[in-house]
Amino acid sequence: MPAWGTLILLWATVEATKDCPEPCTCQALESMGLWVDCRGRGLTSLPALPAHTRHLLLANNSLRSLPPGTFDHLLQLQTLDVTQNPWHCDCSLIYLHLWLEDRTPEALLDVHCASPSLATIHPLGQLTGYELGNCGWQLQTSWAYPGVWWDVALVVVATMGLVLLASLLCTATEPLLSGSPSS
Repeated sequence: MPAWGTLILLWATVEATKDCPEPCTCQALESMGLWVDCRGRGLTSLPALPAHTRHLLLANNSLRSLPPGTFDHLLQLQTLDVTQNPWHCDCSLIYLHLWLEDRTPEALLDVHCASPSLATIHPLGQLTGYELGNCGWQLQTSWAYPGVWWDVALVVVATMGLVLLASLLCTATEPLLSGSPSS
């Protein structure tokens, strides 16, 4: 009977690791998940990952960005190591930022940006939305801030509004004063 148990365990291990992506190594876990180790493989993009991946190690590769939804099909994913990659921290990394923030916020302090220069001084967890960039979306030029003339125009409009308000208040109180009985 122990031989049958060993064969069944061996078969379960082979079945669990058969979906392992080519450059990575995989190990079946006792808890029906998969340990996927892709550390130091020179990856520039992610390979197709098995749905039952529970621990994913992507450290020390050449990953610069991740498409939105990359980990959405990995419902069992508990551990994600994405450190030591040359991340380009712009809006294309917002998905990774939010994913880590929801699941392992402490990991955000271990992920560092290689570019752009504005982002290289902080870990991913300390970057603001402004520092992550806008990836090309901009306000229409007609609504964009045109500079000092915009400030001058605002001051003129505000002054005209105050003058108009003061004149309305003065005309509204005059009939009350002129309509009072004389002694």
